[in-house]
Amino acid sequence: MSAGQLDSADRPLAQKDRRIVGHLSLFDGHPRMRAIRTIIESIADTDTTLLIRGESGVGKDLVARAVHAASSRRQGPFIKVNCAAIPQELLESELFGHEKGAFTGAHRRKPGQFEYANKGTIYLDEIAELTLALQAKLLHVLQDFRFSRVGGHGLLDVDTRVIAATNRNLEEAMARGEFREDLYYRLNVVEIQVPPLRERREEIPGLAVWFLAKFNAQYGRQKQLLPETMARLMEYTWSGNVRELENVIRRLVVLTDGEQMVEALVDRRRTAHPEPPRPMVVEGLREIARRGAREAERKALAEVLQRVHWNRAEASRILKVSYKTLLNKISECGLTPPSRRTF
Repeated sequence: MSAGQLDSADRPLAQKDRRIVGHLSLFDGHPRMRAIRTIIESIADTDTTLLIRGESGVGKDLVARAVHAASSRRQGPFIKVNCAAIPQELLESELFGHEKGAFTGAHRRKPGQFEYANKGTIYLDEIAELTLALQAKLLHVLQDFRFSRVGGHGLLDVDTRVIAATNRNLEEAMARGEFREDLYYRLNVVEIQVPPLRERREEIPGLAVWFLAKFNAQYGRQKQLLPETMARLMEYTWSGNVRELENVIRRLVVLTDGEQMVEALVDRRRTAHPEPPRPMVVEGLREIARRGAREAERKALAEVLQRVHWNRAEASRILKVSYKTLLNKISECGLTPPSRRTF
């Protein structure tokens, strides 16, 4: 097993998983995060493949671990493979293992991460970084969960749940011929889109307090978040999302002048990216409210349709409107289903 690709602390996750499920309670205040929690609770005890999408640092790992922790596989291993961190020429061997003598330097048989994930979950982060050849092999594995090691002939069976994640636009990658459409639909049985932190600012205080407690315990400190420091955190744009917030709180705990560091960070960001002047409001409040309602309705409709893979009957049931009303709303909002190629 390669150091770095498999977090050895992830092997028995029993105690850690209880904390992971607790992480989700931090997101209960935002509707989109509550929707994600509902999906997790719905699919956790199934073997459905899951595709997690979102910007770098939004917490895709957290969602993957929470699915594993809530599932019947939680006593089994949780294996994370960062497909972008492993050289492409070694990735097939890393995933599926190799036999002795399969290539130069293969001095002994080596199991792959799929074997280590047996009876558990394998989390393929940055899935879009796979080569087309490796995408094809992964597709075959997902069909029956049987594969052979590099240089081997015998077939191995594995019982694992597959979760994939990416921060790339897979639809654009498919259009460029960089990602297989059949693999996309195989992985995207259920999709979770994790919103960036800037769209759920109300979660910043809870996350900051949680990280503060974590790092105070880790480093033996007793730092506190002053009200003015929290206000600074709420001002910041967080382009690095939850991961950036975590690193800022870590620095705040370990540095003696941590509060000044936060102030300088926010001021530096404000200087580098000043807010553009706001245009003068010329619309009436009633029209502004109507426009906001229309946009909110369109966004909610699009999210539900995407979640049910454009099953209009299911969407009308979830939205509690008639089928005819749903079709009218789809037309009014200018929504169209994604095109699919026939295989």
